Amino acid sequence: MSMRNIEDSDHVMTSNTNIESSTTTPSAENVKSNKKLQTRETWSRKIEFILAGIGYSVGLGNIWRFPFLCYRSGGGAFLIPFFIMLVVLGIPLLYMEIAIGQYLQVGPVKALAMICPLLKGVGIATVAISFIMCTYYNIIITWALYYLINSFQYPLPWHSCNNTWNNPETCTDSYTINNTTDSASQQFFNYHVLQKTTGLDNLGNIRWEHFGLLFLAWVIVYFCIFKGIKWTGKVVYFTALFPYLVLFALLINNTQLPGAPNGINYFVNPSWEKLQDVQVWINAAVQVFNSLGIGFGSLIAMASYNKFNNKILDDTLAISLMNTATSIISGFVIFSGFGYMSQLINVPIDEIAVDGPGLVFVIYPEAIVTMPVSPLWAVLFFIMLVFLGLDSQFAMVEVMVTSLMDSQNEGLLKHLRKEVVVLAVCFVAFLLGIPNVTQGGIYVFQLLDHYTAQVSIVFLMFFEVLAICWFYGVTRLSQNITEMLGNPPNFYFRVSWLVVSPLLILVLAVFIIIDFKPVHYGKYQYPDWAQGLGWVIALASLVWIPFGAFHTMLTSRGSFYSAEVQYLEVQDNFYPIVIKLLNLPGLPQLVKDHQKICLCY
Repeated sequence: MSMRNIEDSDHVMTSNTNIESSTTTPSAENVKSNKKLQTRETWSRKIEFILAGIGYSVGLGNIWRFPFLCYRSGGGAFLIPFFIMLVVLGIPLLYMEIAIGQYLQVGPVKALAMICPLLKGVGIATVAISFIMCTYYNIIITWALYYLINSFQYPLPWHSCNNTWNNPETCTDSYTINNTTDSASQQFFNYHVLQKTTGLDNLGNIRWEHFGLLFLAWVIVYFCIFKGIKWTGKVVYFTALFPYLVLFALLINNTQLPGAPNGINYFVNPSWEKLQDVQVWINAAVQVFNSLGIGFGSLIAMASYNKFNNKILDDTLAISLMNTATSIISGFVIFSGFGYMSQLINVPIDEIAVDGPGLVFVIYPEAIVTMPVSPLWAVLFFIMLVFLGLDSQFAMVEVMVTSLMDSQNEGLLKHLRKEVVVLAVCFVAFLLGIPNVTQGGIYVFQLLDHYTAQVSIVFLMFFEVLAICWFYGVTRLSQNITEMLGNPPNFYFRVSWLVVSPLLILVLAVFIIIDFKPVHYGKYQYPDWAQGLGWVIALASLVWIPFGAFHTMLTSRGSFYSAEVQYLEVQDNFYPIVIKLLNLPGLPQLVKDHQKICLCY
């Protein structure tokens, strides 16, 4: 059924039902007419979107989370499920999100409302999860700025235990696995940078140095995106490319260190028994979602500024392959450093303790101390972290701004310029991020990151795939892509969207519930009330999905009616289901067109 036939059929009602059509199935003509009414800026060059996409997807997760998961999952054993998940989930879903944004030319909130009103809450959920993440993600940039400032001295301040913040009785100048001692680097992070308290129930005082740096980080974010896509497109030429210069410099240096081959060998050789652990596969899928930025709405928002006939597959492959290559390069950089440390302190690689952000703020600074001209490497490393964090932060803020600007004809927003909307978003996110700069802020950070980036995203992706690939339909999505590019997506994408992705994500969601492990930070176990708070944080984004469905059923036009259908067509395939509509208003209208049944709203 073509798009135009679907639109025509929306006005065809069966004689025994008095129901007005309110479908919102989009067409190319609708999109083009919308652009006449509302001029939407576009990227100046195709490369700007690619760089912005790479900058968004290539972030601190590649430097921090990916090597950490490899380390915890038996080195190379993690690479196998990671590449499988990338092929069967990552690339197809990245293509899907770019296609939706580019075709509809709107952000995720409006896009999901247009193509599947019953699940329009999915669009709001993607914006909610991105906004929650950007409130605490900037704290990593704050820490990186603090380390950067402290790197302009020799020796580096985490070089020895002869500092006011050190505990002489438990501090050692070299890394150790002794449970009774800490390295100088560990104590610098815990007692000087964080001034860590005993737990979440004791947040302590605000770290005013961090408060100022957090404010500075938000000022930088604001001035990089406040002028819109045209301005951001120029910024990413530097912020997206510069980290690669540093990363390659670190790679060349680290691979020449004594013991580096041992670390690299640990990275590439799998511990096969780890593949039997379901958690390794869950971590791989979650890392693909986080690394590519799928499910957070940012790619839909950024793609909405593409030209209508932009080649989607080229962008998808460029972003996904560069992202994966960066993760692999980061793995070589980090694990060569592990191998060097292992030989230096005579400790097996798998016994070097790592948890949370400790990989980049404890373990790697410890390795930098032993390098020639250590302050130079420290400065380069933390500049790289700042730029990687900023690119991802740009996109997470932009999805919120885009969604608000898409609604600018409603309420007070129609009187506000984009610069003011960006300022409001940045200021509110700054205020919400203040708990992270308290002395107990690390516990807040770990709680937010666990329940947002690792729990919510899988459930959110299931409903997004359900809305786009099943309710809206792979056939309609393929027709949209054909209208833009002249050719439909290939069989690989269609099968993945229709069958593989929904079923695999559903299985992952089930195992997350069955094999759920409560959040912890090092040896600190969060109390039960904190675990409950974590689930509230997770639901803060997911709750919009049922709210959206309930709102659609209450506000949809139509009379009370009853109907029973044995087969409902989705993507021109018949699935045996029975729908019973028992005198409830606003439920799906059954529209018959040339002996085909289509789900409309």
